Amino acid sequence: MRPTGAMHLGHYHGALKNWVQLQQEHECFFFVADWHALTTHYEEREVMERYVYEMVIDWIAAGLDPEQCTIFIQSKLPEHAELFTLLAMGTPLGWLERVPTYKDQIDKLKDRDLATYGFLGYPLLQAADILIYKANYVPVGEDQSSHVELTREVARRFNNLYGRSKDFEARTAAALARLPKDDARYYERQRKAFGETGSAEALAKGEGMVKKAAAGIEGWSSDDSELLLGHLKGAGKSILTEPQALHTEVLRLPGTDGTKMSKSYGNAVLMRDEPAEVSKKIRGMVTDPARARRTDPGDPEKCPVWQFHKVYSDAATQDWVVKGCKSAGIGCLDCKQPVIDAVIKEQQPWRERAETYLANPKQVHWIVEMGTERARTVARQTMKDVRGAMGLNY
Repeated sequence: MRPTGAMHLGHYHGALKNWVQLQQEHECFFFVADWHALTTHYEEREVMERYVYEMVIDWIAAGLDPEQCTIFIQSKLPEHAELFTLLAMGTPLGWLERVPTYKDQIDKLKDRDLATYGFLGYPLLQAADILIYKANYVPVGEDQSSHVELTREVARRFNNLYGRSKDFEARTAAALARLPKDDARYYERQRKAFGETGSAEALAKGEGMVKKAAAGIEGWSSDDSELLLGHLKGAGKSILTEPQALHTEVLRLPGTDGTKMSKSYGNAVLMRDEPAEVSKKIRGMVTDPARARRTDPGDPEKCPVWQFHKVYSDAATQDWVVKGCKSAGIGCLDCKQPVIDAVIKEQQPWRERAETYLANPKQVHWIVEMGTERARTVARQTMKDVRGAMGLNY
C-alpha cells in the first residue's frame, strides 16, 4: 500500500482483512510503497515518515503478524530500483501508455504535474516489486487485474530475451527426447493449445507433465524442467515467475457523505477512531434523500448506511432495517445505531493492539527492519539470477 497514514474502514474491508487471512495460507510479503507515493506526491516529503509508521501500526493492529508474514519498506531495498531499471531496458513504451489507470489518474489528479518519467513508469516499478520475490499470486481487486497482466507480460518478455542460451533449441529437443513418446506428444498438444489460446488449463496440464517427468525419469534435472516449462510458455528459462491475480473478496464501504471513503474527502471512519468520534461520524451520515421527514418511507438501496449493514449486520438486523425503512417504522438514527455498535466492537481489539506500538515506536521500527532483512535475502538472490541472465555478472 502507498503510505497514506492512519487506515480507515474502507482500507480494512477492501484489502487488510484479506491480507490477514492470506498470511495463514501463503508466504506473504507486505510492504509500504513509499516510492510509489512519490510518483504522484513527490513534493510531500515532510509527512512521509509519519505516514509510513502510522500505516504499519494499523496493519499490525488489524492482525498482520510479523512472525507469519514479511513487513518491510520499499525504499529500504534498492534492489527494487535496480530490477525496475533493468526491466525498463526491454519494456516497450506502448505497454506503459496503455495501462488503464495511467490516463485515468492524469484526469483525476489535474492539480498535479504528472508529466514525469516516474509516473509513466510506476506500473513497471509495480512489476519489479512483484517479480523480485518470484511471487505466484498477487491479491487484487478486479480493477487492478491489468497491472498483474502487465507484470506477466514483462516477465514473459524478459524470459524470452534472456532465458534462451545459444543451444536452447538443441537442449530443449534433448529434454523432450527423454520423455516417453505418448507423454511428449501430450506435452506438445498442451504447448500448442496454450500458445494459440492462452488456456490456463492447457498450461496446467503441460506443467503437470513436466512434474511427472521430474518425479519419474531417472537423472532428470531441474534444468530439464526449467527448459520444458520455458518452452511450454513460449519463453526461455523462467528466470522471473509469471504471477497470477488472486481475486479476493473486496467489500467497498462508502464514506459518510455517500462517496468513496477517503481521508482527503473528509468522509472517512478511521480504524482507530475513538467511540465518540465513530458515533458522531456515523450519526451524521447522509441517508436516502427521500426521507426528508421521520414519517417519510425510504429505500435502503439508496442509503449509504445500508452498505454498512451489509458488512456489519446479521440477517435479522438487515430484515429489521429493510422493513422499518420502507414503512417509516424506524428513523434514520435508529437504523444507524446497530452499525455504530458493531463498528466500535470491531475496533476495540485494534485500538488495544495499537497501544503497545504507539507507546514504543522503536518496536515498530524493529519489526520493519527485521522484515526488510528477510525480504532482502530473497531480493538479492533474484537480482543475482537477473544479472547472470543479462550478462552483468562480470
